[in-house]
Amino acid sequence: MLVRHRLRGRPSNNRSSALKRDYILSLIRSDYPDFSPTLAAESLAERHGIRVSSKSLRQWMMAARLWHSRAQRWGIHQPRLRRQALGELIRIDGSDHRWFEDRGPACTLLVFIDDATGKLMQMRFVPSETTEAYFMVVEDYLRDYGRPVAFYSDKYSLFRINRPEVRNGHAMTQFGRALAELTIEILCANSSQAKGRVERANRTLQGPLVKELRLAGISDMAGNAFLPGFMVRHNERFACLPAHSDDRHRPLNVPASRLRESLCIRDQRRLSGNLVIHYERRKFILNDSEHARSAIGQYVETYALADRPLEIRWKGLLLPYRVFDPSQQRVTHASITENKRLAEVLSYIMIQQQTKPPQVGLVGKQRDHYTPTGKRGRGRKSWLDKRAERRAAEAQAAQILQPPAQ
Repeated sequence: MLVRHRLRGRPSNNRSSALKRDYILSLIRSDYPDFSPTLAAESLAERHGIRVSSKSLRQWMMAARLWHSRAQRWGIHQPRLRRQALGELIRIDGSDHRWFEDRGPACTLLVFIDDATGKLMQMRFVPSETTEAYFMVVEDYLRDYGRPVAFYSDKYSLFRINRPEVRNGHAMTQFGRALAELTIEILCANSSQAKGRVERANRTLQGPLVKELRLAGISDMAGNAFLPGFMVRHNERFACLPAHSDDRHRPLNVPASRLRESLCIRDQRRLSGNLVIHYERRKFILNDSEHARSAIGQYVETYALADRPLEIRWKGLLLPYRVFDPSQQRVTHASITENKRLAEVLSYIMIQQQTKPPQVGLVGKQRDHYTPTGKRGRGRKSWLDKRAERRAAEAQAAQILQPPAQ
């Protein structure tokens, strides 16, 4: 026997009236058109004394097209056709993940994928996504395949200067400068969906690669020796044929020494009168020589290579130096750290905390005497100029008062 409730199909007794609903929606249209349902409900209760459930308000706003659900707001990103040939566009990205699970620390996997074929071109485990790490992978890539037409990346500050006041000029990042010297273009995607192929590849690799590393018993950066074999097996299964069979890679034709000088951190520092330059919060004292003295007041070039000490050059010649108090190198207190480098910086900090005593500097300005700044207002004379004028006036007055010689 089927028992049916008498209220079935009838509106609830707690249902808000249509008049109240229309009044609330009119308030939202006029005063809160861009508010979310939860925030709109809070504003109605606070400013108008109207209490309504955020869930009911969400349904009313969706029916009146004042609010769209997440599924409705989801944009449509149509797939972009692949490039025509191998080496025309190489997608690059870094994936921060616990690749070794609990057997080792989290690290970043740098992945280079060809857009035309979906082929894994280069992979490397690195502590974090830094310029030096990308230089190492790019060097291996160029030696294996040659120079591609362009690399395609996100808008990370490593690839692109994001500050508007700098971007208007001709400045470029260290990575962009190195690729420009090698005549390789760097393009930046406007969204993560635009470089979806490499994003999906990273998500896919977080499955089988992690399992294979576990079966192989790999728990540290030694997994870089395991990656070439994995790439071969992966490409045999998932790589596709390009639309054109020609290879767009160009020969490298660059000596090894010049390649290393391009793929390094290069900068310029002004040499002081006592043959000292400042670099990375350290002082470098140049050995006294005629060539070093000729660079005083000029900008010397610094070359920070991964496998060698810092090199300082002037007009192409090396300048020998010594480091002044190298034990003071540390992470600056309250320094700005990129999110992609946070794991590496924290590991370095923990090592420093275990091996070095705490170093606490002065708090605030701590100025108990006048320190000349060398600055003065427009049109004002310094105390040196005033003293010189006073002495000149005194000398002139002494000459006037001096009696003439007999």
